[in-house]
Amino acid sequence: MKTNAMRILDSLGIEYQVLEYSISDETNEDIAIYSSRVLGLDPEVVYKTIIMENSEREHFVFCLPAGFSISLKKARDVTSSSAIDLMKTDKLLSLTGYVRGGVSPLGMKRKFPTFICDLAQLEDYVYVSGGLRGVSLKIRPSDLALACSGEFADFVQ
Repeated sequence: MKTNAMRILDSLGIEYQVLEYSISDETNEDIAIYSSRVLGLDPEVVYKTIIMENSEREHFVFCLPAGFSISLKKARDVTSSSAIDLMKTDKLLSLTGYVRGGVSPLGMKRKFPTFICDLAQLEDYVYVSGGLRGVSLKIRPSDLALACSGEFADFVQ
């Protein structure tokens, strides 16, 4: 089954590989950490997608390695926001079209400014959500940036 993320990559002629894994809705573990474990991948190459909202209700997408967290100060700096925080999970589906654990930086309902952790540039490939829980995409960081109109930035702690 093709997801919006896969359709976008196909339309751009970008090579990617689909990796699928089993996950239950009851899984409480961080999905990126869980997927790195079950797929046998280094968590530093498995990227999670976090949506943040600033005080002006603007939304931003951050892609970062599974074991890392966002520095709010750095996130404010890269977005030129006076205040920024995680978007509430109950708003994810209506805003992005994705559910928690299946949020991809590709194929959201609308395009949002997207920031990819600059550490991705050190890797040959990174793994991001394919748009469904249990589906990851192996992709070159430069191709990811191209496909989501993202920019590399330093925003992790």
